[in-house]
Amino acid sequence: MMHETHINLWKKHLGSVPPEVWENTELETLVLADNDLVEIPPEIGRLRKLRMLDLGHNRLESVPEEIGDLEDLTDFLYLHDNALTSLPASMARLRRLRYLNISGNRLAELPAAVCEMAGLKELRVTDNAIAELPERIGGLSQLRELHLRNNRLTALPDAIGMLAELRQIDLRGNPLQRLPKAIAHLPKIEKIDLRWVTTLEAPAWLRKLEDRGCLVYW
Repeated sequence: MMHETHINLWKKHLGSVPPEVWENTELETLVLADNDLVEIPPEIGRLRKLRMLDLGHNRLESVPEEIGDLEDLTDFLYLHDNALTSLPASMARLRRLRYLNISGNRLAELPAAVCEMAGLKELRVTDNAIAELPERIGGLSQLRELHLRNNRLTALPDAIGMLAELRQIDLRGNPLQRLPKAIAHLPKIEKIDLRWVTTLEAPAWLRKLEDRGCLVYW
């Protein structure tokens, strides 16, 4: 396994990561999905050349601070379908990461570090227990897709209007009571998904968005 640049250990029933994996300091892609992993050791910080990391479909309750050392992580980071309740502050250093999936965890709030990942183009946070989004989400100026299905959101912050590159926002299955009018002024918005939202009275400006070609699913 030494000196490889791509390792795929998907669904190998590992239980824990073989120690020799961390010796592959030239690794660019590492797939450890679906292995019943309960922890990731700090040695992951050695893999400074990683561009894609898949830790999805495991039993992780946390990830180590050293994940923030992977500053070349640019393509994908999958942490979905685990048991995470938070993310380490060090992940704020992953400012070149373009795709983050933290869906299917136990997050009650959007981790502060996520709002510092200025390079994100797609953020998936579906199937958590998030009740509100921070105003700092407006700092994700490159974001094109925001997936928030099946959380506990009753409103969105006005800072959503700062996401000038946003094309799609998925709000299905949230108990929304209010949407900020700032959404109506997003210059590139193409799709708003509000299916399974039964608590919201449709604001008049949604019709105007439809008139300009935005798909609104209700």
